[in-house]
Amino acid sequence: MIKVVQTTGPGGIDVLEFASVELGTPASGEVLLRQTAIGVNLIDLYHRTATEGQYAIPHPAVLGVEAAGVIETVGPDVSGFEPGDRAAYCMVRGAYAQKRLIPAARLVKLPDFISDEQAAACLVKGITAYYLLHRIYPVGPGDTLLVHAAAGGVGQMLCQWAKHLGAIVIGTVGSHDKMPIAAAAGCGHVILHNQGDFSAQVKALTAGRGVDVAYDSIGKDTFSGSLDCLRPLGVMVSYGQASGAVPPFDIGVLAQKGSVFLAKPTLATFVQDPAEFRQLADQVFQAIRRGAIRVDAGHRRGLSDAASVHADLESRKPLGSVVLVP
Repeated sequence: MIKVVQTTGPGGIDVLEFASVELGTPASGEVLLRQTAIGVNLIDLYHRTATEGQYAIPHPAVLGVEAAGVIETVGPDVSGFEPGDRAAYCMVRGAYAQKRLIPAARLVKLPDFISDEQAAACLVKGITAYYLLHRIYPVGPGDTLLVHAAAGGVGQMLCQWAKHLGAIVIGTVGSHDKMPIAAAAGCGHVILHNQGDFSAQVKALTAGRGVDVAYDSIGKDTFSGSLDCLRPLGVMVSYGQASGAVPPFDIGVLAQKGSVFLAKPTLATFVQDPAEFRQLADQVFQAIRRGAIRVDAGHRRGLSDAASVHADLESRKPLGSVVLVP
């Protein structure tokens, strides 16, 4: 028997239960991973609460999409991994568990300079930051960016990496206590997105030009204002919905805002190919090694505390990266 955190159905934190379940042996292509550190991400909250749409999942379900640990057993037809190897994964639901069976194809080996806790805290957030900055809009020196939720887990990595690339970063946060966090992550300017017209402030900071690209993980509350922040032919990237899903809208708005582009990427698309996932993970590991990004894995909680961690995230406390320790 192993311990897991699973849902009884969609809903609030009261649907989370710390339960014991049976775990079998690895099937063909699988390994048994003893998990030492489990990442917590906003997508976990979306999976817990959604009843329809992109994030709805069948319940009951073990939440979590990211973890690191040590391989205990290797199933038939597995190559490249052996018992004792340290490995990590992301975007494979079922992470809130002491141990799990997982396809070896979804794992990446960890280099010696990356700890288990760093890996559990960096893959979802780091790979997201990488594809936003390098694939959706290739950011270079002198580009001006708007990053919402700049004090959050992804936001901090995004701002750090963007500054390393030579970009000018305007960050938004939801409270005064988050402003120094965003500034320390590399924002040249930090504004409150929920007090006044943030798009007017962004236009003032850019002498009326607007930003080259806006990264919006908040969703409903900031989407329209983010479009107003763009320069003509700028790029709007909607990659989260902390305030709720963006309502349907007339795409003619994109023309009215200056022939701007809209992207709605998902991490799952970028990591579905095993070879691509490992290449992206290596980009993140090397960025950590050379100091382009820092991984704050200092917020450690027990696996049984998952519900309280969800409550803290929903209250928008400035947590950074949180790791559950089985």
